[in-house]
Amino acid sequence: MLKNKAVEEKVDTLLSKSQIPIIDLAHCGKLECPIRSVVNRVGHQLHKALSEKGIALLVNHGISEDKMKQLYGHLDDFCKLSDGTKETYLRKGETNHGYIKPGQERFDGKSKDLRHTFNICTLKPDAGPLPDEPLPGFREHVSDLATDFKRLSALLLQALAVGMELPYGYFLEKHRHILDGEGENQSTFRLLYYPPLIEDDEQELQQITRCGAHSDYGTFTLLAQDSEGGLEVKLPGTDRWKRVGHLPGAILINAGELLSTWTGEKICALQHRVIIPQEETIRTRGRHSLAFFVHPDNCISITPIDLPTSSSSNSLDRIYNAYQHVQKRFKETYAS
Repeated sequence: MLKNKAVEEKVDTLLSKSQIPIIDLAHCGKLECPIRSVVNRVGHQLHKALSEKGIALLVNHGISEDKMKQLYGHLDDFCKLSDGTKETYLRKGETNHGYIKPGQERFDGKSKDLRHTFNICTLKPDAGPLPDEPLPGFREHVSDLATDFKRLSALLLQALAVGMELPYGYFLEKHRHILDGEGENQSTFRLLYYPPLIEDDEQELQQITRCGAHSDYGTFTLLAQDSEGGLEVKLPGTDRWKRVGHLPGAILINAGELLSTWTGEKICALQHRVIIPQEETIRTRGRHSLAFFVHPDNCISITPIDLPTSSSSNSLDRIYNAYQHVQKRFKETYAS
C-alpha cells in the first residue's frame, strides 16, 4: 500500500546524477550596468542548457532566501484563514490575479491539482485585492520579492539574447511591461503551497496530484522551492519522467511554449509535473514554492525569429499574439 511505502534509500534525481546544468550568476552586475564578459558567458551557458535540456539551476542569483521564507510564512497564514475569507480573493473570469483553491486547476485535464495558489499580476497600487487587512505586510513583501524576480528576469532575457547571437535588447524590448498589469503583459508571480498528504485511502490519493503534467505558456519560468517535493520533467527527446532534485538556494529556470515558437522549436517547452512522492517523509510535510512566469507583452506577435511563418509546422504560429496564446491556455486549464 502507498501509505506504508516509506522509501529509505536516496532517490535518484537529475541533480544527484549531475544531469542538470548549473549556471553561476555571480558578478553579472546589474541590468543597467552589466559585466559584459560574465553576461556573455551566462548567455551561452543558458542557451546551451535550454536547447539541450529545457532546464537549468541558477546559483548566486542575488535573491535573498530570507525574503522567500518570509513570503512562505505569509502564504501559510493566508491558508489558515477561513474558507469564506480566502474566497473573497478568488481568481475570477479571464483575470489571472487572485487565489486558486485546491482542485480548481486540472493541468492534465483529469486529476485535481491539490495546492493553494495566489497569483500576482501587477505591482501597481491599484492591483487586484490582496489580503493586507487580515495579513499586514503581505503586499509589501510580495512587491519586494516580485521586484527582485523581475530584475533577475530582465538580466536573463539580456543574456539569452546574447547566447542566441541577437542584439542585447532583443528580448528586453518584447518584455517591457512585466508586472505592469494584465492589460499590458501576462507575466505572473505565483505563490504556491502544497499541503501534507496523510490520506489513508490509496485509491483517493490516486485521483489527485500536486500538479498535473504540462508545459508553461510563456517565455520562461523561474522557480524557487523550499524542499524536495516531487518535481519531475521530461527532457527533450525523451519519454521518461525524471525527478529533478532540490539544490537549496538555487532557482530553476525552464523554457516555455512561446520561447519554443520563437526559436522554431530549437528550444523545447519543458514538460513537467509535481507528483505525490512515495517517500512518506516528503509527502507528509507541506511544500512551498514561488514561480515567476515571464511572458512577452500582450501585443507581441509570436513567430519564429529566423524563419517565415509558413516554413514552420508549429501550431502556435497560428496564434496572433502573446495575449491570445495565454488566454487560450487558461481556458484549457480551467475548463472544468
